[in-house]
Amino acid sequence: MLLSRTRSIAAMMLKRLPLILIVVVGTWLLLPPSDPESTDSAPSPVAPEDVRYTIKVSPGRAYLPGTHPYGIGEPLRGLTDVVAAFEQRFPDTRIDILTVPSVREYLVTQLSSGLAPDILNVNVEDVWTDVHKGWYVPLDSFLEKPNPFVVETGDPQAPGVQQWWDMFRYQAISRGKAAPDGFSYCLTFDMVETGIYYNKSLFTQLGLEPPQDWEQFIAGMRRIQAHTDADGKPVVPLLINIAAFNDWTKDLFFDQVYQDLLPGIDVYQDPIREPYLDGYLDWDELAFLRQKGFFSRHDPRYRVVWERMLELKQFTNRNLMAEDLVREFVTQRAAMIWTVSPLSHRLQSDQDLGFDWDVFYVPPFTRETTEFAAEQPMCVIGGAATQLEVTNSAIADTDPSLPMADRIAQSQRLQRVVAFLQFLCMPEQYEQIVNEYPAYLPNIIGVESLPVLKPFEEILARRYTTTKWVYSFDLRFSEIQRRMLELYLTGGATLDEFLGWQEQNIDAATASMLRRKQPDTAHLERRWQELASVRASMAGLPPVSEVAQQ
Repeated sequence: MLLSRTRSIAAMMLKRLPLILIVVVGTWLLLPPSDPESTDSAPSPVAPEDVRYTIKVSPGRAYLPGTHPYGIGEPLRGLTDVVAAFEQRFPDTRIDILTVPSVREYLVTQLSSGLAPDILNVNVEDVWTDVHKGWYVPLDSFLEKPNPFVVETGDPQAPGVQQWWDMFRYQAISRGKAAPDGFSYCLTFDMVETGIYYNKSLFTQLGLEPPQDWEQFIAGMRRIQAHTDADGKPVVPLLINIAAFNDWTKDLFFDQVYQDLLPGIDVYQDPIREPYLDGYLDWDELAFLRQKGFFSRHDPRYRVVWERMLELKQFTNRNLMAEDLVREFVTQRAAMIWTVSPLSHRLQSDQDLGFDWDVFYVPPFTRETTEFAAEQPMCVIGGAATQLEVTNSAIADTDPSLPMADRIAQSQRLQRVVAFLQFLCMPEQYEQIVNEYPAYLPNIIGVESLPVLKPFEEILARRYTTTKWVYSFDLRFSEIQRRMLELYLTGGATLDEFLGWQEQNIDAATASMLRRKQPDTAHLERRWQELASVRASMAGLPPVSEVAQQ
């Protein structure tokens, strides 16, 4: 009997082993990172009896003290130094820098129990799905008031002396992060943008220049495709993975062919975001337009998006699921790679690279590409990189049964948490963190981008995208689109087969969102009817017969 019981206990422990491992790993990740090299620079600990506030901050991987981005250079210490300066200013406060798992299951567990870090780096579109649960603190009441650290400088013209909001360089993206409930939960700390890195030496050898339009882009890639390296091996014109096709490419191409329709189909203007995101289509507008016959096999503009994507695919790496595309670029087996700005750090630091490089942006469609081309530069698809939110842990000193506005007004702890964020935004502090190495672009006025990132700064000056498809609906929608798109681009499905799946996917996502969020579709319909005269002169709308059936 004893043996049987022992076996039973062992079986139970084995069954629970995955859960135990998750707990152990999660606990380890919560420990502040240590680096023996940075011990001397660590701030002096505050005496325990004098600590009134211990603020836990999970800033994300980009600025984590003690780490070596891309394994290059000295360990990061910018955030450590700024924390030390803040703690010196507020001796009753200690800032603990943590790493936490980014998986939603962990965040939900911590947020629902009130045990999450006070400040988290979370994609704000993921935050939006939970704002009604009281897990995150809206920051509007602070952003609309002066930053007290700016006021202290005595400069009446300094950005931030009227409103904290005014300190942010990229206003369209920063203010455009307001949630569907009208409140701002996100501090857009820095910016990221994509670009096409290219082997400048190879371009010179082949007599190529960065393309000015889509036709030049395609012609240049044909020339590269016909070229072989010193070993007689073909050179891949462009490296890109399926995630970029699913996200960036779709948004860019969609904007190029739908942009001139916006005056007739933009049926809702958010009073807060519209001044910054002119003509942006939110999920409810996309759902409404789908019911009017858009985004189907019979929508000529929608077909163009995927036709041009297939055209691009013939010049890219065969395996769209490849992980280490950067290696292919640095070893000169490919002429270009489409990726994000942090790669600049690795390329700039590589003393053995063996070629010159530069960056250009995806060139625009022309009327030769498609009759629906807006003939405008490709829009911005990048935006907020590090996105900081304040969680319900910051108001743990208040009564949870009170309305959020009352808790915000009463919480002394929240005041100190926000003060830390405001301190981070002071240019002299901010620059130590964001410009410690070239990865992301500063979003605070008065802090210049590092020289190697200047091409991305020029890209970010463009108008923002018409919509962000992968963030408009749920994860299921994006995953299905990605799987079906990979099949289509690799020859496993025809365009009509793929679009048939897309219709089902959009319809399912639309039904789910309408059921959960219940938008004011009557208002959208009224605006749709008011814009009928505008659409009457537009070409490339879905067939009238299909629209009538919806």
